[in-house]
Amino acid sequence: MADPFIALVDDAGCPGPLAGLRLAVKDLFDLAGTPTGAGNPRWLETHAPAEADAEAVARLRAAGARVVGKTVTDELAWSLNGSNVHYGVPENPAAPGRVPGGSSSGSASAVALGLADIGLGTDTGGSIRVPASYCGLFGLRPTHGRVSLAGAVPLAPTFDTAGVLTRDARTLRLAMEALLDEPEEAHAPITRLLAPRDIWDEVPDATRDALLPAVESLGLDVDTAPFFDDPHFGLEHESATGASGVTPLESARRAYAALQAWEAWQAHGAWIEASRPEFGPGVKARFANASKLTGADVTGAQRVRSGVVALVRDRLPEGTALAIPAAPGPAPLIGAEPDREAIVRLTCIAGLSGAPGLALPAGEVEDLPVGLQLVATPGGDEVLLALADR
Repeated sequence: MADPFIALVDDAGCPGPLAGLRLAVKDLFDLAGTPTGAGNPRWLETHAPAEADAEAVARLRAAGARVVGKTVTDELAWSLNGSNVHYGVPENPAAPGRVPGGSSSGSASAVALGLADIGLGTDTGGSIRVPASYCGLFGLRPTHGRVSLAGAVPLAPTFDTAGVLTRDARTLRLAMEALLDEPEEAHAPITRLLAPRDIWDEVPDATRDALLPAVESLGLDVDTAPFFDDPHFGLEHESATGASGVTPLESARRAYAALQAWEAWQAHGAWIEASRPEFGPGVKARFANASKLTGADVTGAQRVRSGVVALVRDRLPEGTALAIPAAPGPAPLIGAEPDREAIVRLTCIAGLSGAPGLALPAGEVEDLPVGLQLVATPGGDEVLLALADR
């Protein structure tokens, strides 16, 4: 197993609501005077040390958190597994012999091991929610745009968010209060949950059996009607790509995958072609496929994304949250091939709609943690944090 830290930091800290709490920083965020490696040695070689802290780091430090180190990340944040061919697999103490989840793998590992109290990470397609589920932690992917990403390496900018992983709900709330920009408006407390059968049917029986009691235990009204009940959802996209016979949720996943890949190539394609980095096989294949996408792929995917945005706006009014698994099951064994598509089917709704997604430890499958994901309307971060804290 690999150390979750790639570099240790001696930071005295300062007064504030986070005073005394240790902060582990994903190696996508700049720390003044320290190089940012983004999980790849070639990136490290071709980029100068940071001149200033990333905005998210600066806010947490100003609130009193003490930086203890920078942590391993999957290469350029484009994985959900937590295995880095260059730096190894950070330990998952909640599931020994299994991956911690990526791409915020080192931050999740450091918090789960008790080496840090707050793990700063990013979530584009699930990179906070999935490690939280695998490691038995709390984690929040905030509303897109509510936490500054200044000074952070991008992957897909219209999906990228910055949030934290913690061992308890109170620390999660305090850390996110330091990070979140002021809300445009207050949101009503959550009193109703959607646990749609068309999404829950996508996960194994053992995961449903472990997590559905947690949904009921929140003591809120629960509606199990299908989330995707519009028969026209996604049809334009499917005809554009030549696909047929897929579920609306799979249509959403494919749209997310296409848009993420397109943006990742726009962000890093020129650097990849100029610098010729050594990538692990999964990341290498994803960038190779991204380089071949066409405008038609993006146009069709954007239509589906618009449909998801409208659907979330309609299905998640004030006081309502979507309750679905954060991952299909427990952390995979190290070396096993994860079902990336099954994971993204559960994480893509928040990503496509820009909505906040909270992962909280809620059950076990064969003594291994599995997390529940709560998704609120965009801007509803505080009501999710209040529900977790309760």
